[in-house]
Amino acid sequence: MRASVGDKLLVHGRTVGQHDRTAEVLEVKGENGAPPYRVKFDDDGHEALMSPGPDTVVRRHGETGGQ
Repeated sequence: MRASVGDKLLVHGRTVGQHDRTAEVLEVKGENGAPPYRVKFDDDGHEALMSPGPDTVVRRHGETGGQ
């Protein structure tokens, strides 16, 4: 996985009743865009250090369209 500052991470809910969440990448801590990332979640403004798993998709900054 590779991301840049300003990209969005879409984290798919893994259990019934758990909603998808999006987070903006504020800082890339790994080399060449690799995790971990410091992110801010869109739904509640919570900031966290995150190493995304296979349930996460990167949406490039400025990318439109949906999944």
